Amino acid sequence: MRVLIIGAGILGASAAYHLASQGVEVEIVDEAHQGKATMAGAGIVCPWATKADEPDWYRMYAAGARFYDGLIEGLKAKGETDLGYGKVGALVVAEDRAEFDAAAERVARRVKDAPEAGTVRHLTPAEARTLFPPLREDLDAIHIPGAARVDARLLSAAMVRAAVAMGAKFRSDYVTLKLDGDRARCLDSNGTEIAADEIIVTAGAWASQILRPLGLDHPVVPQKGQIVHLRLPGVATAKWPVVLPMSSHYMLAFDDSRVVIGATRENNSGFDYRVTAAGEYEVLGAGLNIAPGLANATLIETRIGFRPAGETMNPILGRVPGIANLTLGNGLGAGGLTIGPFAGAQLARVVTGQATDIPLDRYAPQGRG
Repeated sequence: MRVLIIGAGILGASAAYHLASQGVEVEIVDEAHQGKATMAGAGIVCPWATKADEPDWYRMYAAGARFYDGLIEGLKAKGETDLGYGKVGALVVAEDRAEFDAAAERVARRVKDAPEAGTVRHLTPAEARTLFPPLREDLDAIHIPGAARVDARLLSAAMVRAAVAMGAKFRSDYVTLKLDGDRARCLDSNGTEIAADEIIVTAGAWASQILRPLGLDHPVVPQKGQIVHLRLPGVATAKWPVVLPMSSHYMLAFDDSRVVIGATRENNSGFDYRVTAAGEYEVLGAGLNIAPGLANATLIETRIGFRPAGETMNPILGRVPGIANLTLGNGLGAGGLTIGPFAGAQLARVVTGQATDIPLDRYAPQGRG
């Protein structure tokens, strides 16, 4: 079997890695779009704190976090060490006491079935600031030691490298799809067909454009996120935990004295690549409100990413009805860096005829209109 994967973000890279691990012939085609969610995103793996409580969706979200340990171990065994992954823990904070108490109850209930979350503790403001010094002095925190942060650029690249080392092919190109009876065919930028028995489209916010020639009205649009990167020269930030206020914003630190504050969630944005005054104001304001100790940090960049946002929070995963050889993975939205590796492994199972680890029926793509 020869499988073509269109899109090498975290979802497509995982599908390629898991297919190659099974000895499947794989070719990955990716166009280096600016604004790819994987390239811009600052990943947080901590499903236990989310306010979202739809049971099936949460089941997938939690499975995504559980999947990481095995994934990282497997990549390291193949010689991949530059993974951008660190189990640094998380601090859940809230300005409103009732909201904090609700978060504490929610986390305690969920971690009972998630030993990978570690032993959760309630920290005083002083204890919390020991772990993340810029925090406000009046914020209690819920500490979840099993939470992790991910540099999606590095992890996706590592999965692609590992797939190539196992025999996969990779090319950077722009491709188009066309329908031939009940099967999809893929043409490269020169109009030459790329032979494939199965095609997986994991093209993020650009998938709608790729699928339209097949008569598919794919319900995913770009949701713009502006993400601010700060540097604290000379400060060792590598072990700082993720900070999760009970809002749409977050903070996390990386190894190079860098702290990331994210992110806007701008609907109906189209592919607007601009850093805007309002976006910068929103993100910096939210970050400095929770961590005023970052006020003197150096602003080094603001990244723009386009999350693939569907009509609901549910991802879109599985075979496309009416097109025999087409499988789709998309719509992960803001949960993409938690769910992506696990979902990619499920797509690999779909195209090889294996049972998935959780049922995907409710996430099935739409067929032709």
